[in-house]
Amino acid sequence: MKLKVKDIDIATGWPLVAVLNEFDALKLDLHYEDRIKIKKGRKSVIAIIDIAESKKIVSSGQIGLYEEVLTKLNTKSGNFVDISLVEKPASIQYIKEKLKGKKLSYKEFYQIIDDIIKNKLSEIEITYFVSACYMHELDLDEIVLLTKAMVNTGEILKFNKYPVMDKHCIGGVAGNRTTMVVVPIVATAGLIIPKTSSRSITSPAGTADTMEVLCNVCFSIKEIKKIIKKTNACLVWGGSVNLAPADDKIIRIEHPVSLDPEGQLLASILAKKKSVSATHLLIDIPVGRGAKIESRKKALHFKSLFEAISKKLGIKIRVVITDGSQPIGNGIGPALEARDVMWILENDLRQPFDLRKKSVKMAGLLLEIGGKAKKGAGAKKALKILKSGAAYRKMIEIIKAQGGKKVKADDIKIGKFAYNFRANKSGLIIHIDNESISKISRSAGAPLDKGAGIYLHKHVKDSVKKGDKIFTIHAKNKQKLKYAVNVLKKINGVVIK
Repeated sequence: MKLKVKDIDIATGWPLVAVLNEFDALKLDLHYEDRIKIKKGRKSVIAIIDIAESKKIVSSGQIGLYEEVLTKLNTKSGNFVDISLVEKPASIQYIKEKLKGKKLSYKEFYQIIDDIIKNKLSEIEITYFVSACYMHELDLDEIVLLTKAMVNTGEILKFNKYPVMDKHCIGGVAGNRTTMVVVPIVATAGLIIPKTSSRSITSPAGTADTMEVLCNVCFSIKEIKKIIKKTNACLVWGGSVNLAPADDKIIRIEHPVSLDPEGQLLASILAKKKSVSATHLLIDIPVGRGAKIESRKKALHFKSLFEAISKKLGIKIRVVITDGSQPIGNGIGPALEARDVMWILENDLRQPFDLRKKSVKMAGLLLEIGGKAKKGAGAKKALKILKSGAAYRKMIEIIKAQGGKKVKADDIKIGKFAYNFRANKSGLIIHIDNESISKISRSAGAPLDKGAGIYLHKHVKDSVKKGDKIFTIHAKNKQKLKYAVNVLKKINGVVIK
């Protein structure tokens, strides 16, 4: 059936959606969520349909296309396309089987992940997959199979050198921008560390958001290889390349209902590492009140799983359990965190020493497992590299390779509108809540407003007098600042005794 294209002028964010008038849908016996093949010349896509009940949106004889479909077909309003009915993908049957508790094979996982990437599954169908993995937890073999499926449905960044280093923190701690200190130290020591990082989902900043304050983070696989060849490292956004691409779509489904199936979490992390050909990996599991993992028992459980799965994937791994009971560093938000990082690399006295200490420890462990330092001597070597200024020079080299310019911490612009949160009594700070600090920072505009966020003047175990500044909120305008202050009044997140 031929239909005339109408540009709906709306983007879905990823699903491929087309709209039919109910008269045409009735003629073709199509219903909501059915799939159709849309063809224009040699190009074709599979889209899920919505149905318009009046001609205000789409008239009979027309097909309304969302931006993603228009782009893939390279078409526009007024063009004609052919449509035909398509059967539901086989992966839906596999999802049903997982919902019943069946153990899935590699072929079945691959088909599900491949269909997610090719937009053949609706958000509802992907939600059922996530729910199935939540209700019937994946066993060790299934996690390995899912990881391999996620890797093999995307591109793989390959190197002719060994070892290839990587690190990952499972998150939940505000600040904690160790990666941007660790990478230049490790690269300076002569190790390859291709760091692909995420943007924020629920935090005030991801590593990619913070690095973007200093330079570009979006590159092709070919460009990333050039950057690494030149500098031994990169700090780029993983979402800009086709590395384990199903991961971001699954995370987007999990977020609204806070579903985080254990097996998918592990597969998600390790697929990203395997896709950059990492041979040696350091995993950071922060533990503490307000962190993603609140008990040491659960952390040890994850540690054993990471070790078992990595062994099956051929990755040498070191898992460390760290203190995640409070924010790490002083800056919370892209520009504020970038400034912290540069102060550390510049050996400036204004640097957050808690972030430096943790970063040096992480870098030292990578130097040890990468064969650049003897066991127990890695931190000392990492600190020497940092103090010498070599890590700063390496960071500038990486920034320039990624299209940026030489930068100093004091060049970084912070939101000019500020509000100081002060102690309401004298005493000792016994808790600063990660979730509250993150929420206030996001309310101020982070991570979209790069200069927005919080700067911590005090940490847990610091004594304060009534009226002392505990933290400062930064925003780019008065409206955002006012909103953040209103959120602060409801959840200040600081406990003084």
